[in-house]
Amino acid sequence: MNDNDFDAFKQAVAGITPYKQDKYVPPKTKIVKKTHSNEPNENSLSKQASASFTFSDIYQAHFDENGPLKYTREDIPAYTTKQLRRGDFAPEWVLDCHGMSKDEMKQELVSMIFLAQRQHIACISILHGVGTGVLKRSLPHYLVQHPKVQAFHQAPLEYGGHGALLVMLDVVEPKF
Repeated sequence: MNDNDFDAFKQAVAGITPYKQDKYVPPKTKIVKKTHSNEPNENSLSKQASASFTFSDIYQAHFDENGPLKYTREDIPAYTTKQLRRGDFAPEWVLDCHGMSKDEMKQELVSMIFLAQRQHIACISILHGVGTGVLKRSLPHYLVQHPKVQAFHQAPLEYGGHGALLVMLDVVEPKF
């Protein structure tokens, strides 16, 4: 920048008063712990979900061993399973069961389905992994037992492939 430019700038801004910086300091707020609330906390929701449904380890559904793992409830069109296979439904929530025992998976599965119902989520993904196959073999038998499960299918590759299931749930429409 040369002297002519500097002089031109001085003339252009002559008579302008600079802004004064105002520094706002927000007031300190007190943290108030609520002892009672009408909103259910996470622990009470988990207990409510566990109490709402339990899975049986004795029940064994029959699945075709020659194709991908899939199921459609009787009142649901078979086309829904095809849409799950193609990946037409993207899962909104994912439950990762890697490293869980069967009992932990059952509890998490019940809670996930319960909370998905409360949030009006229709499609979830359950990652069971491949590993020893304990979770992979037991998960479909649990899902068939739950009344809110409409259909499930082995997930497409982008959602986990052989190590995951896409699950469609009944969505309860809010009553106005």
